[in-house]
Amino acid sequence: MKSLFVTGLGLIILLNSFSQPKQKGFNKASFDRGKKVYETICITCHQFDGGGVQRMNPPLIKTKWVLGDKKALIKIILKGLKGGEIEIDGDTFYNPMPAQEDALSDQQIADVLTFVRNSFGNKASGVSAAEVKVVRTKK
Repeated sequence: MKSLFVTGLGLIILLNSFSQPKQKGFNKASFDRGKKVYETICITCHQFDGGGVQRMNPPLIKTKWVLGDKKALIKIILKGLKGGEIEIDGDTFYNPMPAQEDALSDQQIADVLTFVRNSFGNKASGVSAAEVKVVRTKK
């Protein structure tokens, strides 16, 4: 009876590993640290669910800004987005994104972007501190 239980448990674990695909470049520790950064810095504007605030702060849910070019996204976090409006999926947002280059380290930016790119229904590769450093050092 005990061996049947162990065999069944092993089968469940094996099947579960197939049902949850591994994501290339995804780092769970970075994701967890990024969640803390998000909850401390980003949640006020982008909200608990990443949905943003209508006409003010854009959503982070399945947009080209979040899922697209990592360098462009890193630059937005570092330098912010100022002046005027931004259109995302047909909606216009007016609240500027403040620069975070003096507030967050390369690792913190990498972590929060890894979190955002893999939360709120998003599925994308993580961001490394080395990638942030490259963008930060380019003038």
